[in-house]
Amino acid sequence: MTAYRLEQLAGMVGQALGESAPVLVDQARIDAFAAATEDRQWIHVDPARAAGGPFGATVAHGFLTLSLLPVLLESTFRIDGVRLGVNYGLNRVRFPAPVPAGSRLRGRFRLLAFEPVDGGAQLTVEATLFAEGAPKPACVAEAVSRWYV
Repeated sequence: MTAYRLEQLAGMVGQALGESAPVLVDQARIDAFAAATEDRQWIHVDPARAAGGPFGATVAHGFLTLSLLPVLLESTFRIDGVRLGVNYGLNRVRFPAPVPAGSRLRGRFRLLAFEPVDGGAQLTVEATLFAEGAPKPACVAEAVSRWYV
């Protein structure tokens, strides 16, 4: 994990921030997400039926993949010298490829924008999430956060 100071990031727009540790997306995690969101579509929660489906196995919900963004970011870098960081939203999200149950998901992050705001800065980070060994990313998103000193 790399540590940055907020003022240091001002000069890093366009640069990579790092790659995360892997996170296991197993059937238990998928089932827990399905229960929490009440999205129990068979491609997510029925391994027997999903084996004959379009992906050959159950797959994670796209929003489950997206919800792992905080833990993936947290294992990649931290910002020192701030008192608070908050999720401000997303500019764009796409799910180009499925995440089969049992996959290990990693994130690669690049700083797209640094904008001063009262008391801190707003960062826009490109997040590209990959299931290990997959040829295409599982999720590409622009995550916006605000950091206050």
